Amino acid sequence: MIGKTISHYRVLERLGEGGMGVVYKAKDTRLKRTVALKFLPQEFLCDSEAKARFVHEAQAASALNHPNITTIHEIDEFESQMFIVMEYCEGKTLKKIVEKETLSVKKVLDIGIQVCEGLTTAHEKEIVHRDIKSDNIMLTPRGQVKIMDFGLAKLKGVSKLTKTGTTLGTAQYMSPEQAQGKEVDHRSDIFSFGVVLYEMITGQLSFKGEHEAAIIYSIINETPEPLARFKANVPEGLQRIVNKALKKDRSTRYQSASEVIADLKGLQKETTIGVMAKPKKKLLPFIVPGSIVFIIVRR
Repeated sequence: MIGKTISHYRVLERLGEGGMGVVYKAKDTRLKRTVALKFLPQEFLCDSEAKARFVHEAQAASALNHPNITTIHEIDEFESQMFIVMEYCEGKTLKKIVEKETLSVKKVLDIGIQVCEGLTTAHEKEIVHRDIKSDNIMLTPRGQVKIMDFGLAKLKGVSKLTKTGTTLGTAQYMSPEQAQGKEVDHRSDIFSFGVVLYEMITGQLSFKGEHEAAIIYSIINETPEPLARFKANVPEGLQRIVNKALKKDRSTRYQSASEVIADLKGLQKETTIGVMAKPKKKLLPFIVPGSIVFIIVRR
């Protein structure tokens, strides 16, 4: 594939692969811009449901226009290969960042607010992502969040593409209702965001297991260990936000991403004021005959 020209896109390099597509970096030879091409895997080309879901992704994401959501330019087909043309984003996935870096509370709040701002726009358009996870969140070198991969998105008004009782998504990030194969709404994304928030703070997944059934049992029945178990000096407010996002009963969970934003911004303000209010050191001269000695006092 690398080096080939698909329609008017010259494929440059492979970026990654997921359950619903292989992604390549490419050059748009008409508009002279770098883009990302997501191809439907070969094994799904004869699968009408997979092709319908692939088109569905393009429809869902193209309905969204927000700086924290990857832009979809078009969907096309070339020599029986279906592909989506997307905005190319430089940076790293949140998963890779968390694996190598301990994030400060300040950075966690900033990233969390941006993710929820993107989700707010999607939910206002009645689109549920259904696969929010750290692998689907990109952070650019400038610190801008980009939510990617609407391959499992649920768009109101589009016919259901899966049978009742089946599960879609990544097990560790599923909401309890999603893990049980129930109908999901925007509050499922909020639960998944809670898992991502927990992961950003602790470097750990909130629900674990040796196999998928064990993970699903944990999601439905168990409470994650406190944040303080993994990270010192975590604000109580942050623990409260995580707890509310991860409520098993969606009626007691945050009811909208905008509610999460309000609490994250409130905590952001509190922590900023707390830093500014810390005692400062000041040097005062202390006169000793024949010399000057400085002593440190706190105020």
